[in-house]
Amino acid sequence: MSQQPAAARYIHSEADVAEHLVPVILGADILGYTYVRSFHEAYGITSILLATADVKVTSSSRFCDYRIVEGVDQEETLVAYLSDLGRELQSQGKVGILVGSGDWYARIFSQHKPELMEWYVVPYIDFDLLDEITQKERFYAICEELDIPIPRTRIYDCADPTATIDTSEFTYPCIAKPSNSARYHYAEFPGKKKIFEVETPEELERIFRALQDSIYDRELIVQEFIPGDDDGLRSITLFTDESGDVRVSAMGRVVLQDHAPSAIGNPVCILGERDESAIEAASRFLKHVGYHGFANFDCKYDPRDGKNKFFEVNTRPGRNTYYMTLGGVNFVTLFVRDYVLGEEIPVMRADKPFVYACVPPKVVRKTVKDVALRDKVLAMYKDGTARFPLDYAPDTVRHQFWASVTYYHQIQKFKKYVWDTGGKQAAAD
Repeated sequence: MSQQPAAARYIHSEADVAEHLVPVILGADILGYTYVRSFHEAYGITSILLATADVKVTSSSRFCDYRIVEGVDQEETLVAYLSDLGRELQSQGKVGILVGSGDWYARIFSQHKPELMEWYVVPYIDFDLLDEITQKERFYAICEELDIPIPRTRIYDCADPTATIDTSEFTYPCIAKPSNSARYHYAEFPGKKKIFEVETPEELERIFRALQDSIYDRELIVQEFIPGDDDGLRSITLFTDESGDVRVSAMGRVVLQDHAPSAIGNPVCILGERDESAIEAASRFLKHVGYHGFANFDCKYDPRDGKNKFFEVNTRPGRNTYYMTLGGVNFVTLFVRDYVLGEEIPVMRADKPFVYACVPPKVVRKTVKDVALRDKVLAMYKDGTARFPLDYAPDTVRHQFWASVTYYHQIQKFKKYVWDTGGKQAAAD
């Protein structure tokens, strides 16, 4: 491994990390705080966090310099601010490491990596590769080339105003989702969701027309619905070296996902569970494309053939990557050891028993249908194996209050979107 240039100016051993390294975090959601917590747990260091609003659970932390920066969610403003901040850090004998909590930030860091590396460690892949594999149609083409299982898929161009969609070729329900999440970030239309579970041909037609009429100018992916509830979903997180070889692997079975329309697809409870064939398939994908760093794959177990079908790759740590830490490997240490210190990471499995728990046990007890799974997870709540990433005892009392509010608010969300709808779970792929 080799250090990135900015780090090489100041950091030559792990002892230098606490004195010279400054994490610069974009986004104040659960992953944003997870970064704050994890850098403090590993190295005792305080981060700078940039956000567009005051997210109390994160801004109340004593372990970050929380800055509300108007326009930081706009590319030109963000890059200019980071440039000024980088110069300021350099004048203090510091070096920043850039990490973000969303696809858009990963894209901007990657696109501007050559200039940002003057002041920062930028642990993201080059833009050409990121732009290729985050286009879902290209991701599926590579999977087919490598014989990696995917759902049956059709692709439609939303940029073509004359394009039509043949709704008769699908069975319902089916799944519809944008191919480019970073571009979709800017689209606004009534009923917008991260992922659509489509019940009728008329609904699919409405979604396609709404996308065509919006700013979104990429593809709509329509896929078969793989049977099963939330607990069929799987998350795979891998860290690869410069040769594309996996050094650290972690995997979990989703027990529950968020069911609020704007957050469908975000796991809120994950049980540590490995499928080596799925991890091998994901590893083969990363080796094939020459990937370096963190990648997160979403897939779903298909009971019809016993295979995990892959949906996408995220070119960054996912919002739930704290499960790798719960599995035994603090995930931010991989950034530091590889990109900052230039060390070779030993091959490791983050496979200690864990439950990544963003919901109280009441939600699991009332929502999970599989009795054996429900009892297993509840037992892990009882013995302390289930952990909430926002629950960090060394942080402020104010932070603990807002973490508790965030945690128990999930009861109201599940009541509104699941329990009061007759228990129907809109499982999203």
